[in-house]
Amino acid sequence: MKFNIYFNINGYKNLYRFKEMFNLITQETLFHLLKEGNYEISVTFCNDEDIKNYNKNFRNIDKSTDVLSFAFNDYSDKIVGKDIPNDLGDIVISIETARKQAEEYSHSLKREICFLYLHGLLHLLGYDHTRSLEDEKIMFDLQDVILNKVNMKGLKI
Repeated sequence: MKFNIYFNINGYKNLYRFKEMFNLITQETLFHLLKEGNYEISVTFCNDEDIKNYNKNFRNIDKSTDVLSFAFNDYSDKIVGKDIPNDLGDIVISIETARKQAEEYSHSLKREICFLYLHGLLHLLGYDHTRSLEDEKIMFDLQDVILNKVNMKGLKI
């Protein structure tokens, strides 16, 4: 399995430090879900106003949020080509909201951003916690399993 994560940091220069953590989260997620292939993911860090604009323009919801995912495929396991990457889509994370939530939940900003990235990644892979309580349990349990595996690999989040 191969993957590339592209960062759009919008002035948040210190957020490149998340590249190693996002790589490990992506690797664990794809391995856990037995997803072979070549993938691309785009991550954009922004403020509350920017994510509010994304939310309004693409989802017709006029408020900010913590993370948005824009999937580029239909979640099928179609073969794109041996060397042609499957572009999973875009993840947009509000740093302002992540900071607020980290304080609210009494954990680090690092942990919150990693959680939001994983949450967005699972949405790109077809998981959706809004359809039913069963789907919510499946997605949230999977988040816990993957974050625990990442923690056991030495990247404490």
